Amino acid sequence: MTIQPCAPPREGKIAGIDFGTVRIGIAICDPERRIAFPYEIYRRKNEKLDFEYFKELVKNERLVHFVVGLPLHCNGDVSDKAREAVAFAQKLVEVTGLTVDFLDERFTSAEANRYLIEANVKAKHRKEYLDKIAAQIILATYLERGCVGTSEFLALD
Repeated sequence: MTIQPCAPPREGKIAGIDFGTVRIGIAICDPERRIAFPYEIYRRKNEKLDFEYFKELVKNERLVHFVVGLPLHCNGDVSDKAREAVAFAQKLVEVTGLTVDFLDERFTSAEANRYLIEANVKAKHRKEYLDKIAAQIILATYLERGCVGTSEFLALD
């Protein structure tokens, strides 16, 4: 099965997702799509509760679209984590009914960590912010590109 990335609807809020197996960083933009804000780090529980959370997030924040970061290898090859992110995105589409796009997220965690160091956040507290700042970088990059994601799409199997 293959998921096709989609451009978002013309208007409305988009959520950026920094996918992880333990934590998922989430960022949300304003309805005019000018600014990406760090929103939350969701700590995963189980598949049912995880996707219930995202259904509620869509409803409460009036989201229209997701952009999910693809953790590719440094040389651009598809990683196992990228395949997991695509599978997660497919389930997001099924559960929420929204569209999804992807963005190459290489080095976003390193960039987020650098921002936190520059903001004088102590090392022991950086983990509290890292994933949602990485999600903010993913979403901000997506917005800056005019909501254009990666041209690649990946097979789930």
